[in-house]
Amino acid sequence: MPVLNPDHPITTAREDRRVRVLFEGHEIADSGEVLLLREADYPIVRYFPRGDVAMAFLHKTDKTSWCPYKGQASYYTIVRDAKIIENAVWSYEAPLDGMGEIAGYLAFYPEHVDFQVGGLTAAETRAVDVADIVRHTDSGSGSSQAEHWAPNVSMPDDEAWEGDDIDEASAEKTVGRPYEGTGSI
Repeated sequence: MPVLNPDHPITTAREDRRVRVLFEGHEIADSGEVLLLREADYPIVRYFPRGDVAMAFLHKTDKTSWCPYKGQASYYTIVRDAKIIENAVWSYEAPLDGMGEIAGYLAFYPEHVDFQVGGLTAAETRAVDVADIVRHTDSGSGSSQAEHWAPNVSMPDDEAWEGDDIDEASAEKTVGRPYEGTGSI
């Protein structure tokens, strides 16, 4: 029986879009029945029904691991086009009580495959990883669930501004600081 711990919640939900798994550009899974497993503060894991995975490219290994919440995991090596990635896929064949929904489903280590969600390319899928965005979003309290991302633009330095001033004598108006007086910055 899994160790019930309120500090380590585990939930599952159906992915609302079709998901494909690509290995070296080749599809090895395609499913509209993907389970999303959220466990504590770990990244979301997508579990695929075995029938939606090209099992011909997976070879079961002797490796196993134990999770006190889910049970014993079995591992698979991906073998495709002379490329071999050992233990890149795992499955809970007979998970602990309370985790039966993932029984026999397969999960892929994301560093070895690309996911396409809802018809988006793998790059677009990575760009819209909502869970990652939410973890970095400020709730209004001045803090977020993760370290703030580095800014993607540099802010103007008021001390270093070399913009022109208005020449009162000639009544010529020249451009001042960008957005000055607009309340934008």
